[in-house]
Amino acid sequence: LKALAKDAKVQGKNKKELLRAFRRTSGKQTGLGWSGLKRSDTDESTGSAGIAEEDGRETPPAKAENRDAHRVSKILAETGPCIRLSLPTLKLFERVHLVFYRSTEWTEKSLTTIILARIARWNFPEYIVSRSANIFASRSLLLEFEASLRTQHRIDSMLEFNGTPTKDDLRLVLDIFEEVYPRWKALLDEEQQKEDSIYATGEGAYLRRLSPAWVYTRIVHKGAYILGKFKEHEREHGVLNELLDQRLFHTSRRGDWYQRKALLEEHYMHLHLPSPPDCKTTEAKKKHWKRMALQTCERGLQDQLTHLIFHHDLQKRTLKLEKQLKVPKRQQHEFTHVLLTKPAERTFEGVRIEKSPSRNASRRNSEQNGNGTSTPKPASDRRGAKTIWLDPALSTVVDEDTGEETLVEGECSVEDMCLSSYRALGYKGYHSEGGIVRTLFAYLFFDVLFIYIPNVFQTEFQTCPLDLHTDGFYAARMSEVNARLNEISNGEAGRLITGVWEAHHERKTCVVGLDWRFDINDLLEIASAFPAAALSTVMKVMAQEYGQRGGGVPDLFLWKPREGDTKSGGEVMFAEVKSENDRLSDTQRMWIDVLSGAGVRVELCHALAKDVKTQD
Repeated sequence: LKALAKDAKVQGKNKKELLRAFRRTSGKQTGLGWSGLKRSDTDESTGSAGIAEEDGRETPPAKAENRDAHRVSKILAETGPCIRLSLPTLKLFERVHLVFYRSTEWTEKSLTTIILARIARWNFPEYIVSRSANIFASRSLLLEFEASLRTQHRIDSMLEFNGTPTKDDLRLVLDIFEEVYPRWKALLDEEQQKEDSIYATGEGAYLRRLSPAWVYTRIVHKGAYILGKFKEHEREHGVLNELLDQRLFHTSRRGDWYQRKALLEEHYMHLHLPSPPDCKTTEAKKKHWKRMALQTCERGLQDQLTHLIFHHDLQKRTLKLEKQLKVPKRQQHEFTHVLLTKPAERTFEGVRIEKSPSRNASRRNSEQNGNGTSTPKPASDRRGAKTIWLDPALSTVVDEDTGEETLVEGECSVEDMCLSSYRALGYKGYHSEGGIVRTLFAYLFFDVLFIYIPNVFQTEFQTCPLDLHTDGFYAARMSEVNARLNEISNGEAGRLITGVWEAHHERKTCVVGLDWRFDINDLLEIASAFPAAALSTVMKVMAQEYGQRGGGVPDLFLWKPREGDTKSGGEVMFAEVKSENDRLSDTQRMWIDVLSGAGVRVELCHALAKDVKTQD
């Protein structure tokens, strides 16, 4: 896939992004298409030349006729001969995987993991395996769960994977929502009865993910979004109330639901829902519903299942509503403990290396533009493209013949160029993109990760509980997580890290996120320099949103260790590196808000090319 992406000149950090990029370019003349591939002798292929002429595109007929065959040959050149399993066989393997691994996530390493563990190449933590034998009460429930996953995939394809959805797409998703809504309500009642009786000890927390109700809840969430698109605000408000009334499914979205519900109450509900009899005028009705919106924000902030990342927006809306309602100062909420500040900006100058475009690239660009006169854009001019810089930190090269040492400048990425510049200012640091944060989480929460929770350890070959990447992880261990956060707040991080390292570093135990290559002395310095309350806040976000927020952490992790035995003087800082082609993503903005809100310094580091050297 990476080789095809390189040839087609599409960008993507992972498999999902690459496939999305292929789909976007599938209908264009430039690049290699991905979806809708047809053999060269089909009607779609042989008719492509005529379609191109109708669209007014000046595409040579021979090229248009052979384009699809060319794409297929490109793919087959990379894959080699392929065997397609018959559909019943494929469905059998999918069903066996689901029942054995208790997971809907496909991985090519399922069997590899078992083999490496058997030959002692990998060591796994010790934990109690708890395999439940009655996940699906009947075959019909298993089949319904599989069908719900397929329905969910259809909705995701229409809303997320194929560009902006059309009005017909939205209407189709709304029809699916109406179809599953009654079944969702019935399953909610059944699951609540199980929770109140059978699952009194909490053992149903992960198993609920294997219920059709889990998938239907996500579909209902999408349906509420589309109701808003069609301005059906009264119905949307009712659905949001029903989503918030249940506390079993998709609890990580509760903050989002509170936010949307408060917005509807602030702006629209005075038009749709009744107000108290004493609210005679429109202004009085608006004021009543703004008070309701304020109560919704307060409930959202008080709800223990509302994740930390939603607090900032709920707090902002709370302050805005209190100002509009002219709440007396003594009764207003005080959020000064949230130290939210914009990241400081810093600029480092360096020398950028510009690679001369290859002849093949020039020829492809000329063919695509059709006039033979275009020049290919340099990599540095494409948004998101990786750039090459000279490392300001000189490296030593030893001559094999004379033994003489010479200081030379090496090539590096823009992040490493900035890291070298920070080191010149006295900082230590890593270009880890979240690797340090995930490693710290694994050290600090090692025993919490592997405590006994029913049904989350289904095999002996797991690096984490099955629910870690779900919103069920925090909910099922709330007391243990909060107790550990208190220990971290009290300055116990160094002790916890040392204990795990001494017990497991020789065996290099496989634990999710834990990179044994980070030096233990560096980790202890970091734990000492990191403000205890801030470290606790960052770890809470990881515990609540590990699956969603593991990425987006600023590129560089920097610190200055404390001097001697003093209790002050250390400093921790994150830096997000941006060259002229980069923009902050939503996840990156979220992390900057979380870190700055916890009192951690964050810098937005700009790389400026003071000189550009061209290499052949």
